[in-house]
Amino acid sequence: MSFTKDRSFSEEKPRTEDEQILTPEVLKEAANRRTSVVTKDGKVVNAAGYEDQLQRHYGLLSICGLALTIDNAWVAFAGSLSIAVLNGGPAGILYEFIVSCVYYAFIGASIAELASAIPSSGGVYHWASVTGGQRYGRILGFFTGWLSFFGWIFDVASIATIPANVAVQMYICFHPDFVPQKWHTYVAFLIITWLCTAFVIFCNRLMPYLQHIGLFLVVVGGLVTIIVCAAMPAQHATSSFVWGNFDTNNLTGWSGGIAFLTGVLNGAFTIGTPDAVSHMAEELPNPKVDLPKAVFAQIGLGFITTFCYAIAVFYAISDLEAVTQSTGAFPIAAVYSQATGSAGGTFGLLLIVFLSVMICTVGTIMMVGRLWWVLARDNATPFSPFFSRVNDKLSCPVEATVFCAILTSGFGAIQVGSATAFTDLVGSFVILTTISYFLAFFPHILSKRQNVPPGPFWMGRWGFAVNGIACALIVFFNVFFCFPYGYPVTPLSLMNWNSVILVGCVFLTTVWWFIHGRKKYPGPKLQHLYIEGIGEE
Repeated sequence: MSFTKDRSFSEEKPRTEDEQILTPEVLKEAANRRTSVVTKDGKVVNAAGYEDQLQRHYGLLSICGLALTIDNAWVAFAGSLSIAVLNGGPAGILYEFIVSCVYYAFIGASIAELASAIPSSGGVYHWASVTGGQRYGRILGFFTGWLSFFGWIFDVASIATIPANVAVQMYICFHPDFVPQKWHTYVAFLIITWLCTAFVIFCNRLMPYLQHIGLFLVVVGGLVTIIVCAAMPAQHATSSFVWGNFDTNNLTGWSGGIAFLTGVLNGAFTIGTPDAVSHMAEELPNPKVDLPKAVFAQIGLGFITTFCYAIAVFYAISDLEAVTQSTGAFPIAAVYSQATGSAGGTFGLLLIVFLSVMICTVGTIMMVGRLWWVLARDNATPFSPFFSRVNDKLSCPVEATVFCAILTSGFGAIQVGSATAFTDLVGSFVILTTISYFLAFFPHILSKRQNVPPGPFWMGRWGFAVNGIACALIVFFNVFFCFPYGYPVTPLSLMNWNSVILVGCVFLTTVWWFIHGRKKYPGPKLQHLYIEGIGEE
C-alpha cells in the first residue's frame, strides 16, 4: 500500500484570479481567525471545511484547563490504585508510570503537530482522512473515527464511575457501618452523568470559566493533597517499600518483565488523553497555536502532578493490605485515612477529588458529544441528519450529546453485573484510542509527510523519527495490554477481554462500512481542501 499526494496544498499559496475579487472584509476575517480557508466561491470555512456553528470562546488558559481536567491524571491514578498496585507494588507503579509518560510524549508530539496543521474538531478522524491520501483516506478516516469514538465512549463510562465511587465513599466516612452495594454506585453514576450532561447542554457559555476552576483544582488541589499526605502521617513508609521490592510485590503470577510491561497500561490510562482537546478546535480563536500548547501542558503537568502525588501517597501508606483489600467504594480513601487519622480529613481530601473529577466528567461528556456530532456531520453515523444538528442558541450539538449520555448510562450498568467486565470495557479505551492514532500516524509516514500542510508547530525531518517511534510503541504496548492480568488465567477474574472488545469494535465498524459507508459516506469535506485543493468539489 502506498500513499501519495495528488496535489500540493498550503493555505498560504497564491490566490487564483477568481479569488482576487473577494472583498477586503472577507479576506480580513479569514486572516484574523487563522483557522479559515477562503474558497474560490468566496466562502470562509474552517479547517474542517464547514462554516462555524459553535462559538469560539475558549482562550489558551481555558483550553489548557480543559486538557488537564479531561486528563485529570492524579485523580485517575487514585481511582486505579488498587488494581495497579498488583503489578510490582509502589515501585512498579512509579516506574511503569514514567515509561507510559515517555510513550505518550511521542504520541503527544505527533498529535500536536497534526492539530497545528489541521485544527479540526474531527481530530484524529480527520487527520487519518488526510494522511491516507485521496485513495485510502476515506476508508481510513471512517475506521479511525469509529474506533476513536468507541474508545472515548468507554472512557466516559470509566470517568463518571470515579465521582460516583467517591460520593459513596464520602458517605462511608461518617457511616463506617454502611456496606456499599453495586447499585448504590450505579444510582450515583446515573445522577452524575445526567447532571454533567445538563451542564454541557445548558451552560456552554460557562464552560471556559469552569475549566479555570478545574485547572485550579487539578494543580492547587493536587498540591494540597500532596502536602497533607507528606506532612500528616504519624509514621511514613520506608524508601525500600516505595522504590524497591518489585518482585516481592508482583502479585500477577507473571515474570517481572511481563508484569512490568502489562502494568504500563495503568499509567497509560492515567495520562492517555492527548487528543481530547483537538475535538474543541472549532471553539478556539487560534487553535493552530493553542492546541499544541494544550497537548504539551496536559502531558507535562499531568506527569509532574501525578508523579509527586504518587510519591506522597506511597510514603503515607502504613498498611498496604488495608488498601488493596478495602471494601469501600474508593480504595484510596484507606490511604487518606491512614495519612490523616480522621474521618474529617479523609472527607476533605475526597471532596477535592470529587469536585475535580466532576469537572473532568463534564469536559469528557462535552468532548465525546462533539466527536459524535462531527462523525454525523460527515454522514458516518446512523441518523446523521438528526445527530448533526446544532442548537445555535445553546451553541451545543444537543442530540449528539444526549445520545452519548444514553450510551454512557448503558455501559455504566455493566458494573452492576460484573466488575471485571466493566474494568475490561473501560481499559480498552487505551487500546482503541492508540490504534486510532496509529491509523493517522502510519500513513503520514508512508506518504513522506507530504499530505499535511505544515502548521506553526512542525517537527520537520525529526517528525519521521517521532512518528515512527510512536507507531512502534503503539504496536508493542498494545500486544502486552491484551495479556491476561494474572497467571494462571481464570476466565472470570484474570482474563483480559480487551482483545475481544477490539475485535468486536472492528467487526461492528466493518459491518457498518458495508451497510452504509462504502456507498453513502462521502468522506469529510476537508479532503477537498487538503488533498484536492481549495474549493474543488
